[in-house]
Amino acid sequence: MESVKYLYGASGHCKVIIEILKSINNKVGAILDDYPKNNFLMDIPVIEFSKTEILPEDNIIISIGNNETRKKIASNINADFAVAFHNKAIISESAKIDKGSVVMAGVVINASVNIGKHCIINTGSIIDHDCDIADYCHISPNVSLAGNVTIGEGTHVGIGTCVIQGVKIGKWTTIGAGSVIIDDVPDFAVVVGNPGKIIKYNHKNE
Repeated sequence: MESVKYLYGASGHCKVIIEILKSINNKVGAILDDYPKNNFLMDIPVIEFSKTEILPEDNIIISIGNNETRKKIASNINADFAVAFHNKAIISESAKIDKGSVVMAGVVINASVNIGKHCIINTGSIIDHDCDIADYCHISPNVSLAGNVTIGEGTHVGIGTCVIQGVKIGKWTTIGAGSVIIDDVPDFAVVVGNPGKIIKYNHKNE
């Protein structure tokens, strides 16, 4: 991949992406932030976003963990969003990963998986065959998705969650840490436990 000109968001998540890029001998030109607290992060200059001209050909990764924030930023920037895969991730040649997404160390992505735009596939997670993950999702560390799982836009799957084969999880849902999901989950639901149970909804479920 080409060098990444900018990361957007001087966060802890940004540090992880910097190390992903280092693992594949890639460089970051600068880090953009709306309200910079420091001039440098891991020796990379941090500059105020409002003072920066973004060109359509600029390679950018949004380095912010919040799914809604990533969607908002992506919708307001005209740029060539890059992808980043750690060199210790195992990714099937038949998997498809869209622009803006990042894959951390220790991840396994198996055959015929589809991952949308601006997703986070976090450390040590396993995405088995034929899973379909929509845009702006966050698959947290050590999550295991069995085959043919579908996850809707903007969903956050908490650390250590297991999802059995064929389950469909709706958009903008939140799955609590350590949950075991054995049934389909509707849009906007908040689910916790083993087996997973709905405890509330993030928004009106329409």
